[in-house]
Amino acid sequence: MAKSTTAKAAPKYELDRIDAVPKIIGKPGETLFVAGLAGTSKDIAHITNDGSNFFGMAGAMGAAVSMGLGLALARPDKKVVVATGDGELLMNIGALATVSIMNPPNLSILCVDNGHYGETGYQLSHTSLGVDLEQMAIGAGIKSTMTVESEDQIAAGARMLRESNGTCFVLLRVKPTDPLKFKRDLDPGATRARFRLAMKA
Repeated sequence: MAKSTTAKAAPKYELDRIDAVPKIIGKPGETLFVAGLAGTSKDIAHITNDGSNFFGMAGAMGAAVSMGLGLALARPDKKVVVATGDGELLMNIGALATVSIMNPPNLSILCVDNGHYGETGYQLSHTSLGVDLEQMAIGAGIKSTMTVESEDQIAAGARMLRESNGTCFVLLRVKPTDPLKFKRDLDPGATRARFRLAMKA
């Protein structure tokens, strides 16, 4: 007989993404960034000033990790950071298994987990109901993982994103608040052409 489930209250996270995401990313430099939907796309667009080294997804929910993996394999000489949200990653959680098998040393994954589906009205996501995405990354076989949920853990998370010798996964737990507003260039052709220039540099 199937077990019944009881709804849980959303966990109380203390970090604000507006402050925490720039701290954990640090100076973008020549890193190539792939970001998921609106929340993380706005986070990274703000950090990079919507630069040529940033490719933000617009509607392709669940594709950020797969795209970042392909990019890291195609350009092993470039550091690649995927910034995704909990809802976006849950759409394609199996991508973590492929990432762990390929294990490109130049790929880092940052999951900004606010426990909510921000795109559709801030409904509770599964991570508010007990799902632990770091444990799923560990189960997929990713060797370097970390959960950051307090100010004193941000520096260690930033080091892992920059310095891990092998794919790493950092889960950043933040309050369910909006990212900074940022007017991104959402023209697909222009964005693709601009990003190709950064890839080839």
